[in-house]
Amino acid sequence: MTKEEKLARKQARKAGKVGLGTLILWNSSSCSVALSTLMLGYATFYCTDVLQLAPALVGTLFMVSKIFDSVTDVVAGFIVDRTQTRWGKGRPYEIFMLFLWLATWLLFSCPAGFATAAKCIWIFCMYTFMNSICVTFLNANNVVYMVRAFENKEQQSKIVGYGSIFTMAAAMVFNVLFPTAMAKVGTDAAGWSRLVGMIAIPLTVIGMLRVLTIPEKFTPASEKNGEQVRVKDLLPLLKESRPVLIICLVRFVQNIATGLAIGTYYWQYVIGNLGMMGVASVTTILCLPLAFALPGLRKKFGMAGMSAIGVVVGCVGYLAAFFAGSNMIFYIVATLIISAGAVPLNMMFNMFIADVADYNEWKGIKRMEGTMGSLTGLAGKLGNAFGGFLLGILMSASGYVGGAEVQTGSAILMMRVLASFIPMIFMLAVVVILRFYTVDKQMPQIREDLKARSEAAAE
Repeated sequence: MTKEEKLARKQARKAGKVGLGTLILWNSSSCSVALSTLMLGYATFYCTDVLQLAPALVGTLFMVSKIFDSVTDVVAGFIVDRTQTRWGKGRPYEIFMLFLWLATWLLFSCPAGFATAAKCIWIFCMYTFMNSICVTFLNANNVVYMVRAFENKEQQSKIVGYGSIFTMAAAMVFNVLFPTAMAKVGTDAAGWSRLVGMIAIPLTVIGMLRVLTIPEKFTPASEKNGEQVRVKDLLPLLKESRPVLIICLVRFVQNIATGLAIGTYYWQYVIGNLGMMGVASVTTILCLPLAFALPGLRKKFGMAGMSAIGVVVGCVGYLAAFFAGSNMIFYIVATLIISAGAVPLNMMFNMFIADVADYNEWKGIKRMEGTMGSLTGLAGKLGNAFGGFLLGILMSASGYVGGAEVQTGSAILMMRVLASFIPMIFMLAVVVILRFYTVDKQMPQIREDLKARSEAAAE
């Protein structure tokens, strides 16, 4: 290796470095949003066992709210892509973090004395505002903000990969503490409101750290002429950029599996010890070291290959979950395998969006990270909603009775199937879909061509 090559490699390593403080500050927002999403995983349980609403009614309620969501997602992404302020393009929309946690607290603060219709209206309004407005804009701005705060691709990869350690650690702490606190405090509607309120305040503060400390400093070459995204640019995005449709489909199918949210029911009725659910979550700490390997795995296998390998590993865990039955240790091991398999796809998904934005620019269409963030966010929320709808329908069909001390054998069997075979089928479908993602193979040429264009524009 020549001195010039050594110097170039050294400069590349230096350019790709990201400080620990920057990692923490950047991912403070992601951690806060992730914990809000985890809170939503308890929404069905809260509605059925605290508010005494029928599971099928709750599932239908959440599914219907996505009709409004489908409109706001596309609109929000388009708004972000058109934004030009002194604060930047994506950064201003971090303000929705404040409203996200307010809506989360209100969702779990429905007055127990309300009639069924009033409860449904309350839950529908809070759930819709939380997802259709707050989460929508936070999904739309995330990658837009990242690619303008960190120009170097290696930095972006580390921000997403290494930064996921903090998100995973925060989720682990939440999964340990919340079920225990829920068992002690969340014994009635008022207890749930107090508990979520105590969580919402500090997480709102944490979620605002990024916007206060990290500016947008870079502008992609294709946007330096100041031309704004127009409505007519949406059609080429959907018509000519097949990778956009692929990553949306991946998100949709994956989130059907995760949206089943059977864990609380499983621990309550199959294992028979809901309080141990949080303690068992400590095992997820074993997944944290995997985050250090993600940037390297992405280089070797590409985003699609790395994600597919993880999904297959997770499917082994789903298969084991069925045979675990009420054996707590066996079930913990199975869920640990599932969690480990989910790490690549969950923690590096924003790199799909960043790479496809480069692909779009390479193909001569608008980058539109905001719109893609909204579209994949919409796909994920639709998947979650359908998963929740499917959960409610199948649980009702199995004879499940909310709040009952003992469930029927058919209900117990359905819980086991919902924790294993059904999500496994959807995740195997994700592997098939990922085979059609070809951007990884094209990335070397894409980066070389975009670099040449940027240098030509600078001259």
